[in-house]
Amino acid sequence: MAITNIGDVSNQVIKRWAPMFTKELRQSNILVDLLDKSYQGDIQNQGDTVYVSQINAPTGELLTVGTDADSFSSEQLSMSRVTIQANKRAVAAFEFEDLAILQSQLDSQDSEIRESLLYAVSSQINTYLYSLMVPSASAPDHQIVSTDMNSATVSAARTLAATAKWPNNQPWYGVLDPSYYSDVLNDTTLASSDFGGQDRPVIGGQVSLPRYGFQLVEDNSLSTDTGYFFYKDCMHLVMQTMPTFKISDLHAQKKFGYLISVDVIFGAALGVSGDNKMIKYTGS
Repeated sequence: MAITNIGDVSNQVIKRWAPMFTKELRQSNILVDLLDKSYQGDIQNQGDTVYVSQINAPTGELLTVGTDADSFSSEQLSMSRVTIQANKRAVAAFEFEDLAILQSQLDSQDSEIRESLLYAVSSQINTYLYSLMVPSASAPDHQIVSTDMNSATVSAARTLAATAKWPNNQPWYGVLDPSYYSDVLNDTTLASSDFGGQDRPVIGGQVSLPRYGFQLVEDNSLSTDTGYFFYKDCMHLVMQTMPTFKISDLHAQKKFGYLISVDVIFGAALGVSGDNKMIKYTGS
């Protein structure tokens, strides 16, 4: 009996690997979208160093015409610089026994395999960034215990942010876990659109809730009763422009099959006086 279509990979794929997938339930991972990414330098290799500089404002002086306004004093230009080393690599990889499985997905523009790998990398970066979000514990304490996230709590965060002289030319964010965000939705004042503006940008795939100067969003990667208030350059993030995908066979390991991996080199560091640029709320 003659065997036909022995080299037709697509014929095999349909029988062994369905081209349609059900989406996995996944966490938000939105912090990477909110932080400052402007820096000087290029990320080529792991360990590269880049810098973010800040010019410190002079003290200046007040003079009186007719008394001492004929001359003035100058000050030495001073700068503060944040050094950021791209010494972190987030990586994820899959092994396949059959090349047909791999080809069926790589040929697809909406590859679930590619999306899953990128999601795993994003989760690693998100977790690392939150580990650096350690607010100031000196007076005024920026680490606050609160069992509820209500209008009084958000208002207190705004007062603390204004006292710390957060700039108004950058958006202020409130990233809340599902429990805290539910508190916001259940608070009569915060739920009312009368207390918010019309500008509701989409952040991390969700429409933010503008309240008391903050853009409030939900991040389901956070543990219960955890929330952060901050503005963009509380932390600086440097990343490779594009993640690196690699595919190879496993023959060198005396195995049949294939390996696909994705990795991205990145680094992060708190900005100048970064611990005063964020507020953390916890339930205990």
